[in-house]
Amino acid sequence: MTTPAPLAPPPGARAYPLRTARGDFAVVDMPPLPDTEPRGVALLLPGFTGSKEDFHLMHEPLAARGYRTVAVDGRGQFESKGPEDDETAYAQGELAQDVLAQAEALGGGAPVHLLGHSLGGQIARAAVLLDHSPFASLTLVSSGPAEISTAQQSRVKLLRDALAVLSMAEVWEAILAMGAPEDVGGPARGLGGPEQLRRRWLGHSPAQLRATGQQLCTEPDRVGELAAVPLPCHVLSGTRDETWPLPLLDEMAGRLGAHRTVVPGAEHSPNLDQPLPTARAVADFWDEHPSG
Repeated sequence: MTTPAPLAPPPGARAYPLRTARGDFAVVDMPPLPDTEPRGVALLLPGFTGSKEDFHLMHEPLAARGYRTVAVDGRGQFESKGPEDDETAYAQGELAQDVLAQAEALGGGAPVHLLGHSLGGQIARAAVLLDHSPFASLTLVSSGPAEISTAQQSRVKLLRDALAVLSMAEVWEAILAMGAPEDVGGPARGLGGPEQLRRRWLGHSPAQLRATGQQLCTEPDRVGELAAVPLPCHVLSGTRDETWPLPLLDEMAGRLGAHRTVVPGAEHSPNLDQPLPTARAVADFWDEHPSG
């Protein structure tokens, strides 16, 4: 079987390893479009089993609004290296420290906008609770107040159990035999064809998936802590979400005093389902809270 080519970055974007005080992280970095007034830098964190490519469709519309956007593979995600067996390397506090290092490498002294999708939102929240000073704002995309729904916990547990006894390639084949991966607890939907998604899956560290899957099933409610942080917050979701039902997201936004956006026609991944209105809503929020 031939190895599929990596999914190409959007026109004008560059894929490279971002060097930080905590190691290198694979990123896709899109500058503002030419003749556009630069308005700030944003760091984008993908969700469970996801990758930086999940934001490909948002880079260009955000660049047209003057934002440099940097989507990152976290430690052990796709093209960012991480231990294969050591789950302690993926403790939430460790991943949060990685985000702070990424922000430091990008900010150039100015705060950056932080956006996290699903698991990425919970890691972003943990980073902000450690130190909010590197950030101009926090946007939580389809990322709820605590653990994921009971149904999703069952799916994640099946995946974690499989990863304990099978190789990544064997788990992929087992998932495909059961149905569409996103419907049977497997990898999240993403861009590209089946072989590109398989390549992304095989790039993940099994220890990272086991550790972060456990976090999703046990995350405590830290909304009260976040509400005490003097940072503008935005809670964005689709109109339907099985991972964190909308009433939970609505309540969380109220507790945070956060800006709330519901994107019509989108489900758990508005960045993929409806990238243009999602990008518009994100840029509108960032415009209200300039970083410089």
